[in-house]
Amino acid sequence: MDDLSPDERRLVTFMVGYQKGNMDDFTALYSELEQPLRRYLWTFVRDGSTIDDLLQTTFMQIHRARASYMPPRPIKPWVYAITRHVALMHLRSHRRRKEDTPAENLPEVPIPPAVELLGDRTLARRLLAELPRPSQEVLILHHMLGLSFEEVGRVMGTSAGAAKVRAHRALKVLREQLADTGGVS
Repeated sequence: MDDLSPDERRLVTFMVGYQKGNMDDFTALYSELEQPLRRYLWTFVRDGSTIDDLLQTTFMQIHRARASYMPPRPIKPWVYAITRHVALMHLRSHRRRKEDTPAENLPEVPIPPAVELLGDRTLARRLLAELPRPSQEVLILHHMLGLSFEEVGRVMGTSAGAAKVRAHRALKVLREQLADTGGVS
């Protein structure tokens, strides 16, 4: 557990306590993960009530799978993989119903620092939302939520190198789009 960050060590401690039935540890785990998971779910759906539902489903899945977590492995890749599965299952089951959320109803999601440096925040936010979901996912997981590319790869079911390439290409596309719109400062 020495190779884990202090945040991960804290999450592992909460998860181990939760596995032993300590509900205070579950509450602490939920408290630590709720907002980052909301931001991640935004890459899949852009409706606050749907995100609430998916977050609840994610924590139900975490509860069901808690015995499969093997300490001291990092918690975040395990939790984000569960979250991703929940979101993808939701999208598959609602594929036939196209639901468009007006832009004014979208949640306020922080722009990854690497993207924010590229220019106007509003334009960067709009261009980020226009990227394909896998590109949004990798940028949010790495640049906003702080996962390593190895962890991003585990969450997305790919290699660390593929995740790094996807992030590089997504940032390149954003730079080009910002240049095309005159949004680069």
